[in-house]
Amino acid sequence: MEDKIKPERTLWHRLLGKLFELLLTPLGIIVYVDFNLMSAPPRADILLLRRKSSHWTKEQMAYLPDGIRDSSASHILLELKYTESLTAEAIEKTHGYDIFYRDNQNLSEKKVETFILSAKTPNALLLKRYGYEETEWPGLYRSSYPMVERVAILVLNKLRPETHNAYIKLFASREEEKQKAFDLLAKIKKLPSWLWLYMSGLKQVMFPWKGEEEMTVEITADYVMKIGAQMRESLLANLSVEERLRGLKPEDRMKVGASLSMDERLRGLKPEEVLSRYKPEEVLSRYKPEEVLSRYKPYLAEQQQQTERRTIVRTLRRTLQMRFHPAEELLQRIEHQLQQFGVTTLDQLDEVAVMVDRLSGFEEKLKEVILKMLGDTLTSRFEIDSDKYVAQMTDLNWERLGQLHEVAKTVSNLTEFEMIASPHPTAP
Repeated sequence: MEDKIKPERTLWHRLLGKLFELLLTPLGIIVYVDFNLMSAPPRADILLLRRKSSHWTKEQMAYLPDGIRDSSASHILLELKYTESLTAEAIEKTHGYDIFYRDNQNLSEKKVETFILSAKTPNALLLKRYGYEETEWPGLYRSSYPMVERVAILVLNKLRPETHNAYIKLFASREEEKQKAFDLLAKIKKLPSWLWLYMSGLKQVMFPWKGEEEMTVEITADYVMKIGAQMRESLLANLSVEERLRGLKPEDRMKVGASLSMDERLRGLKPEEVLSRYKPEEVLSRYKPEEVLSRYKPYLAEQQQQTERRTIVRTLRRTLQMRFHPAEELLQRIEHQLQQFGVTTLDQLDEVAVMVDRLSGFEEKLKEVILKMLGDTLTSRFEIDSDKYVAQMTDLNWERLGQLHEVAKTVSNLTEFEMIASPHPTAP
C-alpha cells in the first residue's frame, strides 16, 4: 500500500539531472543534483554542470543546448522551472544562487554562468520588465539590466529542433515540442542501452498510455529507469528471432545464441560468416544434404554472376584497347562506369565494342545505357514520369550522366536532385 501514497510533487530537476548524468559524466563533466550552494542551508532545486577540461569538447557539445554549449564558463548552474511559471521572484532568487555559489566556491564571475530552464513560455511583460530580449539563438534570452544580467533564460518550447537541443527539450511544457524531441532522438542509431532505457521510461512518464490510471508512485530517476527496463522486456518478448538478430554482428549473435537453437543462430548469416564461427560438422549435422544445397544456391549464384561480370568487363577493356587505343585514363573511367552494369547489359556493350568503327560510337551507346538507368532510378525512387528529366539531359556526356545516376541513388528528394543536376546550381 505504501506505493499508493502520492508525493507532494515530482522533483523534475532530478530527472533532468539523471539524464545529464548519463549523457555527460562519461565525457568529463561532473553533474551535481541538489547541490549545496553554501556551506549551510538553504538548498535549492539546482543542477550543477562542472567541466573538467578547459573548454567544451565536440563530444560534450553534442549533448548541450544552445547558450550552454556556447558558454566559456566551467561551472554551469541550472534552475529548472517545469511545472510552475517563471516569476519575478524566481529570477531574483536565481541571481542570488549565482552569488552564493561563487562566494562559497571562491570563483570569479567568468568561471560561473547561471541559467533558468523554463519549461513553460514566460510572460512577455515579465521578460520586458527585467530587460530580457531573445538572442540570435531562438529560446535563449539575456538581459543587460543590473542584478539579472548574469541569469540567462532558456525557454525550452522555443529552442531550435536540433539534436543537441532535443535532450533538454524533453522537458518542454508543450506536448508537440516534447514529441518532436523524442522523435529526433529516436533517429540516433546505436543509442547506448542505458540511455535508451532512461529515455524510454521518461517518455512513458511524460506520455502515459491512454486509459492508464494516474501514477501514484514517486517518480524518481530509478523509477524511470525501471519503467524503461520493463518496456524493453515487453518489446523483446514480442519480437521474432529474425527481428532480434537483425543488424547484429556475428560475434554478438554468438552471445545471444546461447538461448537459441542452431537453426535460429544461422538465420541471415552469410555462408562465410557461418564457417568462420562454427565447425562445418557442427552446422551440417543439423541439415539434410538437399537443405544445405538450398541454403547455398543463392550465394553461389551471386558469386557466379560477379565472376561473370568481372570477366566481361576485362574482355570489354581489352577489346576497346586493341581496337581504338584510347588513353589509359579514359579507359579507366570507362571501366569504372562498366562496374555498375549487369551481365545482360555488359554483353550488349561487348557486342557494340566489336561492331562500331570509332570509340565515339561505343561512348554513344554507353551514354544511352546510363541515360536509361538514370530514368529508371528516378521513376522508382520518386514515382515520377522521368521522360522530361531524361530529355533535358541528352546533351550531357556519359561521365556526367554517370555522376547524376549516383546522385539519384543517394539524394533524399527530387528537389535536391534537381539542384545538383542544374547546370547553374544555386547555393542552398
